[in-house]
Amino acid sequence: MGDSSKRTYALYAYHGMDQMITRLTPKSGIQRQIMTLQQIKYVITVSEKGSMNKAAEELFVSQPTLTAAIRELEKELGIAIFIRTSHGVFLTNEGQEFLIDARRLYQEYEWISDKYSDSSSVKQKFSVSSQHYSFVDKAFVETVKQFGTRSFDFSIREEETSRVIENVKEMRSQVGILYLSDFNRKILTKLLHEGGLEFRHIIDTSAYVYLWKKHPLASNAYITFDELKNYPCLSFDQGENASAYLAEEILTELDYPRMIHATDRATMLNLMVGLNGYTLCSGIICEELNGSDYTAIPFRENGEGSSSQMELGFIQKKGYIQNSVGKTFLNEVMRYFNLSPLEPFSNGHFSR
Repeated sequence: MGDSSKRTYALYAYHGMDQMITRLTPKSGIQRQIMTLQQIKYVITVSEKGSMNKAAEELFVSQPTLTAAIRELEKELGIAIFIRTSHGVFLTNEGQEFLIDARRLYQEYEWISDKYSDSSSVKQKFSVSSQHYSFVDKAFVETVKQFGTRSFDFSIREEETSRVIENVKEMRSQVGILYLSDFNRKILTKLLHEGGLEFRHIIDTSAYVYLWKKHPLASNAYITFDELKNYPCLSFDQGENASAYLAEEILTELDYPRMIHATDRATMLNLMVGLNGYTLCSGIICEELNGSDYTAIPFRENGEGSSSQMELGFIQKKGYIQNSVGKTFLNEVMRYFNLSPLEPFSNGHFSR
């Protein structure tokens, strides 16, 4: 944003969806109307739908009402949030920056509503983005079970690594699950820092070879890299942002003579059966969800100088306070590993 259009979103006073969010002007101290939570909800919905018409239908308002509310907000902020075209609406650069702040504010509003309202009447909302881990699915399942018949709107997204980071950065998800290693740590830590995110440790693990139980190497006590060279290595596709540093599999810096990229776990498992393929992973497999036809065998390094240690953890916005669903989910993750629940500091931030 240019200097003339910068806004401080820190000093908020909000008391409900239809109430004004205000700030004190620097000189007079007079409260000036900035926006409503309703307008923020409008912007978030339009950005997700990419269309005023579709957003209006989702919000149960007329398109003129929606358009007028957003134009009024743009005028007040002094920025253009959207570019309107015949093919839909798109965020401007300033709009993208505003959306990140707006998502965070709206999530905090929902968190306060969750904390102080009658919990039985509030629709619980939560989203997690993750690399492809079955233990995340298991923790999500157990979280949903705890909310029983209560009203909720939950999302679980298995994504490319860059999308996991982007979703948490833009507050599409409150939590992201990924791993760090000696190879990717510097790059991912930089990306997290630039996105205003923090990484919290869950558990350390060594690399395992994950394959079909009828694979020729399935009876080995351990497997070396040399033994794997005759079989295709399976890797989750990372899309346009493909990079060894963003790979979900450990030891991607090594030279694999046979590589196959897939986008989902079901295809990956089918390729293990059909082609005797394998993947290098954390070895943390939920057999209850993945089935019992596969096995994880310890990987033994050949001495190439690479490290096969993985640090699994979760990411969130710096200083973000998880709502009750987020806390429940993260503690279900810890319970899966037989670890102590995450304990919050006095300010509500997790201490682990």
